[in-house]
Amino acid sequence: MDHAEQTRKVATGKGFIAALDQSGGSTPKALKGYGIEEGAWSDEAGMYALIHAMRARIITSPVFTGEKVLGAILFERTMDGLIDGQPVPAVLNARGVVPFIKIDKGLEPEADGVQLLKPIPGLADLLARAKSLGVYGTKERSVINAANPAGIAAVVKQQFALAAEVTAAGLMPIIEPEVNIKSDTRAQCDELLLKEILVALDALPAGVKVMLKLSLPKVPGTFAPLVSHPGVLRVVALSGGYSRSEACVQLAENPGIIASFSRALLEGLRATMTDAEFDAELGEAIEEIYTASTVKTLQAAV
Repeated sequence: MDHAEQTRKVATGKGFIAALDQSGGSTPKALKGYGIEEGAWSDEAGMYALIHAMRARIITSPVFTGEKVLGAILFERTMDGLIDGQPVPAVLNARGVVPFIKIDKGLEPEADGVQLLKPIPGLADLLARAKSLGVYGTKERSVINAANPAGIAAVVKQQFALAAEVTAAGLMPIIEPEVNIKSDTRAQCDELLLKEILVALDALPAGVKVMLKLSLPKVPGTFAPLVSHPGVLRVVALSGGYSRSEACVQLAENPGIIASFSRALLEGLRATMTDAEFDAELGEAIEEIYTASTVKTLQAAV
């Protein structure tokens, strides 16, 4: 797919975006969920080889195609890796799945109820390399833990500043200001975040679009104004710690928003499964998430 084809797919396609971007401290947890305990590797290289094998198994499964999976978010090592001798982004593009890359390097300590992005050294080189490999866009995650107006404003300001760098490099940014679903002030966080994002969207240069990856809102339909905003290519939702069934029920209550699930997509997969068992389990997960992304239970104006 070329860039224009990727844009059409992401903007208008029916389906969801798979998040295959576990990195750093989250990798052992992802492997454990897959049935591989920490003692199975002796060093970091071994750990990443195991997670790459898991991702390769997912990406090459006959059920993982662009028919229902619009895109896939990759960890940098995965983007730079190979599947059957081919660059991973090329494999995805050939299957009709649009590749994205996680570019953030983790979070700063909490201040004002939020965790901002750490600096991203070598960003320009990473963006250039990603574009050369056929990657369409990026993803960058901040966290909001409390309804602090100053903190939430800082998150949105930083995210949109980074998005401008990504856009200038010819890639599509997925802005991810995750609201912690365990926050005691979750509904207020959603409202404050909505307000700040709308201001930032209204300030975008003419013709510039971004994507948004948001926690499922406490009140269904809260983010409807973002779905219909001319500065937004697509709004996707993270599962945020919910089980797949819980996340899908909530997703179906939010018209216009599609899934970008990670753990909720992978939760039933195990390394010991036969290929037939693996493909059947992954197919069921894809079907459930696809349905929640495309068939909505709440009829709200978007």
